[in-house]
Amino acid sequence: MTLDEFVAAFAAKFEDAKIEDFNADSEFKKMDGWDSLTSVSIITMIGKEFGVRLLGGDLRGAKTIREVYDIIQQRMK
Repeated sequence: MTLDEFVAAFAAKFEDAKIEDFNADSEFKKMDGWDSLTSVSIITMIGKEFGVRLLGGDLRGAKTIREVYDIIQQRMK
């Protein structure tokens, strides 16, 4: 999955969000709709799509969608 595809999949987990409002450098925790349910939904999506176990602390430590993607890429190596 490319970074752009990941951004789209990430954005899709936000209820009532417009994908065009998201990009790799979006600070996702500042976006409308960010909450614990969205967090769990994203962690689940990452597990299914990448086979990578992401923890809540990983999301807390990341600021941008790109940083989450980079964590996934590192874990896949």
